[in-house]
Amino acid sequence: MNLTSISQTFSVNFNYKLHFTNGLFELSNPFFINLIREYQNDGQVKLIIVVDKNVSDANSNLLDDISSYTLAHNAHIDLKEIIKVVGGEASKNKQANVERIWKSINEKSICRHSFVIVIGGGAVIDMVGYAAATAHRGVKLIRVPTTVLAQNDAAVGVKNSVNAFEKKNFIGTFTVPYAIINDFDFLKTLDQRDWISGVAEALKVALIKDADFFEFIQNNAKQLSDRKMQAMAPLIYKCAEIHMHHISQGGDPFENGSSRPLDFGHWAAHKLEQMTNYELRHGEAVAKGIALDVTYSYLIGLIDEQTLNQILEVFYTVGFDLALPISNTKTVDKLLKGIEEFREHLGGRLTITLISGIGKKHDVHQIDKERMQQAIALRSIEQQLFS
Repeated sequence: MNLTSISQTFSVNFNYKLHFTNGLFELSNPFFINLIREYQNDGQVKLIIVVDKNVSDANSNLLDDISSYTLAHNAHIDLKEIIKVVGGEASKNKQANVERIWKSINEKSICRHSFVIVIGGGAVIDMVGYAAATAHRGVKLIRVPTTVLAQNDAAVGVKNSVNAFEKKNFIGTFTVPYAIINDFDFLKTLDQRDWISGVAEALKVALIKDADFFEFIQNNAKQLSDRKMQAMAPLIYKCAEIHMHHISQGGDPFENGSSRPLDFGHWAAHKLEQMTNYELRHGEAVAKGIALDVTYSYLIGLIDEQTLNQILEVFYTVGFDLALPISNTKTVDKLLKGIEEFREHLGGRLTITLISGIGKKHDVHQIDKERMQQAIALRSIEQQLFS
């Protein structure tokens, strides 16, 4: 018997939406219940809600508001449990946090027609998303990001992950959330570090994709530093829009290739987070990583002195500290190890995104080690090249 290969091709359409509201769990706000009823109008939908402890601590009425809201709509919502989890990058470092979500999904009989709702910063959303994506091969997830970084970047995409082997996002999935809900009221309780941290991701996409967006950030840098919502809200919207368009129109939503332009500045950022035991916020590390890579772009002749200083000045005005935590040759070598780890994480050929101008990305496939060491030295002493 001569057997030949069987080949089949299929495609799957994904649809997910990013919504905007204020006061998500206020009784007068019908948005959340309408979203649930849109999925299933007859009978109850089972939910478990996972809340970042940092968020519940900062919003003292949140858990009571959730309980009151779901009770008021108990004809359609069957709230099984509210779980508080540790916030920040620490949430992604212990398998026990994932197992706690799995345990609740199992014990509360959460099925693939139920929902896991996660309310928190990007790290908690990553961790809970991974747990939901791997239980029953995928329980429906609704993300409610509560930081600038999560609302404009971390919660917008299709990635979920936890850390392992001292590597960020080593274990994870690509899973499309059912919905994302940005409630701007959560941003009011952020401390200053978290308020400005997410601006780094907006500057990232502006620098590689949209010169007009960079100009908006430049013109509003002081207002962003001063916590003006009239500047932050359009920044979040535009940044999220660019991210979602990239995912849907970029042709590689699950990153099968070796290029990740939206990770501009991230090879260093990921390593800096690990080197500082995650004391750096992700956005803070991204700001440092972008500053390093634009300095390197200058040193190899991709951008001029004026462009470099223009970019750095915007970061400084927003409030970022761009100094690298580098004190000796050993730490320089440790940071440079992040280049190979980045290639390994992507797989295949090394691809590092730089810029050849504002709004103009430029991919390179090798790094001049001597020039990069020079860039690291310049960024380690916290000065503009031509002050």
